Amino acid sequence: MNRKLIIRLTGTLLLFESIAFAVCFAISAAYGDSDISAFGFSAIIALSLGMLLRYISRDASAVLTRYDSYVAVTVAWLSSTLIGMLPYILSGALPDVSDAFFETMSGFTTTGSTMIDDIDVQSHGILFWRSVTNWIGGLGIVLFTLAILPSNGSGETKLFAAEITGPTKNKLHPRLKTTIHWLWSIYLLLTVLCVISLYLAGMGKFDAVCHGLTTTATGGFSTHNDSIAFFHSPTIEYVEIFFMFLSGINFAMLYSLFFRGKVKLFFGNSEIKAYAIIVGVATAFIAVCLYNKNGLSSADAVRTALFQVVSISTSTGFTSADFMKWMPLTWIVLSILMFIGACAGSTSGGFKIVRIIAMLKITGNEFKSILHPAAVVPVRINGQAVSHKTFHTLIAFSTLYVITLCAGVFLLAISGLPLMDSLGMALSSISNIGPEIGRAYGELSSWSSIPVMGKWVCSFLMLLGRLELFSIFVLFTPRFWKDN
Repeated sequence: MNRKLIIRLTGTLLLFESIAFAVCFAISAAYGDSDISAFGFSAIIALSLGMLLRYISRDASAVLTRYDSYVAVTVAWLSSTLIGMLPYILSGALPDVSDAFFETMSGFTTTGSTMIDDIDVQSHGILFWRSVTNWIGGLGIVLFTLAILPSNGSGETKLFAAEITGPTKNKLHPRLKTTIHWLWSIYLLLTVLCVISLYLAGMGKFDAVCHGLTTTATGGFSTHNDSIAFFHSPTIEYVEIFFMFLSGINFAMLYSLFFRGKVKLFFGNSEIKAYAIIVGVATAFIAVCLYNKNGLSSADAVRTALFQVVSISTSTGFTSADFMKWMPLTWIVLSILMFIGACAGSTSGGFKIVRIIAMLKITGNEFKSILHPAAVVPVRINGQAVSHKTFHTLIAFSTLYVITLCAGVFLLAISGLPLMDSLGMALSSISNIGPEIGRAYGELSSWSSIPVMGKWVCSFLMLLGRLELFSIFVLFTPRFWKDN
């Protein structure tokens, strides 16, 4: 294993993290907040440790194996989280280590669950740092580093494959570095447009920047306890709906539409069509429920339902209303959306729609095989036949996903949580959603009162969900550590 290269990558990440701390330091100083020293010390610690790791690994070889890539990605995420929790601890916002680790992991994995009981009283530096963790984690911590570092040859491909979400890894260009730059260009463009649109819709400058960062990352960290409901603005809600929906689409498809003008390819994509249909049907159903049972006008019912459906399906987690006050049937629909998620290759979490499509087509082909045993009927998605290797990976992922979810529910239950809350929190964590459909820890509630064991279990589930299981679980297999 190329330990020195892994150490060098980790050191580089910490140097970038120190820059982010310095920006938060400047923001706290500009607003006269009391946590300036917390960000100052955090920046010094991250800078010193990053330089030390870079010095130790100064003669590292550039060769990176597939084995190295899985370790590198996991170490990068854990080290960034451990250093990223320093401002919470040093400022006193979250002095408990388990709370601070949970909050940071929730930020980087774009889950959006929080340990902070009163967000409105937090300093500008802390609020901005929460948004930054969402934004950096949106496309990926390692992908962020690869976009800035000089080309590292074949090692980049392995790191890219270990961190990017979805069953397939779409490359926009033969050169991976160009692909990464295009992905970040789209991401940055969406962020800037979202910030400007929110500001024009009536948000203050600071709120617009923070919400712009967390919207395109589908992270869900807000600067207020009531999330988007705080603003009482239909215009802001529609802006959020638009950018959340866009951020739930495969970025390769957004590139094809906006930069190459392939309109037919974009609107003919089966995953995007399924995404739009799911959002439309779920919105119509919930809107009817809100109109008939909650007394909302037709316009308010449609807007409220659409906002929550898009927010949940993209794993953003913003709220414009307390959906725990809705009829229980709507909770089932929202829970299904939590599980399904949005498109692969986006910043959203969940199982991903393309996997659902593939599973349904495989099931349909099985019926055809029963009726016509000699027939060879390939499974096609967007006109391309799906390989048997992809079948096997899909089945393995589905099995592991369900087993992990059940294990998470079990561990949360024995930690002292009620069964329904355990199910809701496990699903929320592994899907990187944030809001939880449950009694005690609903979408506007802090998770600070859950047992310590539950906090660490949820943190681990968040990381598993963000890296899509295999990149983490492969490290626990004996064969991985044998000489290859």
